Amino acid sequence: MPSEYAKWLQRNVTPEEQGPEPGKWDKFRTWMRYNWGIVLCIVIVIGVGISIVCSALGVGQVKPDYQVAYVGTDALPDDTVAALQDALAALGSDLNGDGQVVVQVNQYYTTSDTEDETGAMTAYASEVSLIADINDCESYFFLVEDPDDFQTKYQLLATEDGGCPEETDTDGLDKVYQWASCPVLSGIDLGEYTISVLGETATGDSNELVQTLYLGRRCFYLEDTVDNLEGCEALWDALTEGAVR
Repeated sequence: MPSEYAKWLQRNVTPEEQGPEPGKWDKFRTWMRYNWGIVLCIVIVIGVGISIVCSALGVGQVKPDYQVAYVGTDALPDDTVAALQDALAALGSDLNGDGQVVVQVNQYYTTSDTEDETGAMTAYASEVSLIADINDCESYFFLVEDPDDFQTKYQLLATEDGGCPEETDTDGLDKVYQWASCPVLSGIDLGEYTISVLGETATGDSNELVQTLYLGRRCFYLEDTVDNLEGCEALWDALTEGAVR
């Protein structure tokens, strides 16, 4: 009589049924479960790279038809800048053919107290940005608070015929028009502005802020020029029509 052990050895063993072979999607989900961090890092790196390339090529950015450099003691309020851009755009033309007229105001300013460390750093950063603007021929129009000081420092304001002044000519007033003396400019209604000062809201008239400023245009040494020069010159003629110094 066979022993129990012999019976166990002679038992009828049926292999256990195995589940279906994992599909590609199951394998992918398993792989992602352990490698999602690597995938996320790769996506972020690619996204940053695409953003840098697009920024360098100007993809998706609205390129202005005209650029105006404001140079003054303090920054103009955002409401004033927006109204100024819209008003000048209404007088301009679509120079780059993108279907819209865009004016960009670039602000370069110093705080009134430059003896303060923060004010001095702001003034220095603003001057560096202004020099970059000048070197890259970005702004054709200049809206300045003190034309004589600006001309002494940069020798950039064009003469009546659009040429460059003599090296010893540091007079700025004879190369600009005060806002209030230009019929076209003084007839623009820039509306009111709202600013926040020490937690308090203050309002004012934007026209009062700009009426004492001076509008000038830059001259070009050597082969330097701005984009769409002829269009910029046409807008200059329109803005200064009937103006007196």
